[in-house]
Amino acid sequence: MAFILPRRTILIATVATMALTRRASAVGKGVATYPVAVPAYLQMYLAQELGYLKDEGFEFRLVQGGSGVKSREIMASGEADFAIEDIVHCLQLNNRGRPARAVNAADTRSPSQYFLIRKDLFDQGIDTIQKLAAWKRPDGRKPIFGVSSLGGTAHLWANFFMEHYGLAEQVTWVGVGNVDTMLGSLKTKQIDALAAPASLKVDAESHDWGRTIYHGSDEKVWNEIVGGNVPVNANICLLSTIKKEPEKVQAYTNAVYRAAQWVKTHTADQIYDHIETYVGSTSREGNLLEIQTMKEVTDYNGLIDPATYERGGKCWYRELTGIKPIPLTEVFDDSFLRKAQARYPAG
Repeated sequence: MAFILPRRTILIATVATMALTRRASAVGKGVATYPVAVPAYLQMYLAQELGYLKDEGFEFRLVQGGSGVKSREIMASGEADFAIEDIVHCLQLNNRGRPARAVNAADTRSPSQYFLIRKDLFDQGIDTIQKLAAWKRPDGRKPIFGVSSLGGTAHLWANFFMEHYGLAEQVTWVGVGNVDTMLGSLKTKQIDALAAPASLKVDAESHDWGRTIYHGSDEKVWNEIVGGNVPVNANICLLSTIKKEPEKVQAYTNAVYRAAQWVKTHTADQIYDHIETYVGSTSREGNLLEIQTMKEVTDYNGLIDPATYERGGKCWYRELTGIKPIPLTEVFDDSFLRKAQARYPAG
């Protein structure tokens, strides 16, 4: 004899199934991009790996752009919803008729300002940026200074520091790409110097490819020349995304804000265990040093105030970038971050 479920049981089961189906179909999709495989972008990595993006109702895919400029282009073309990179890319988009907004500041000073020089040049006594700028290649040309991409974070701030000393025009700036090609160009002597984060510094020095001659990311050096905190890297999106999908922007902002708070309360080793798959091109030792640097420079509040924004303008609004000054209100939308802070109070 067939077993017949009571009508009430069937009704409850049907409602439960419908609810589960609705929840499953309510999961949104998103794409976020980061420039290169270094710990500097750990907020995005952790938002994904700790499940915060999924907690907020979205399945995200992370895409490595290959440089800050390429990541900007990926987002501007609509292939990604968000990018974590130098805020100068947000300014560039606004200047080029593609309105964009930062939703939070990721850090307070650039983590990529270790200036490395070829080991053989260092051994010849070229151990300062002044000596580097005065040196000439065998063919008489100016020394070649490598950065990840022309117009990206490393280039922007390395040029700013060199300009401070009156040396920016005494070197030739070239973009050398991602982690492997940055280190490879130094190893093969295609470039003479490289602006790099801590993870690359450690690997370059351990392999005797280069030596550090300047550390612009150092707090004392940074404060003496820049004058204090600046929103360097930020999580950004197009203004059209904010208007069309505010719920996605809120979810993403919630997730990266939660990731920043997690960084604050966990060790470099714990952080590395979660982001290793994103930074596997460099050694554990190098990555741990950079993660520790990130713990020191991360903006755990994330808000951009007029003073820090104005201070950053000394670097952003120069002949190098060609960017015209933009009011803070047209660059930073604080509404999503304030909601995130209210929902997830910092401990």
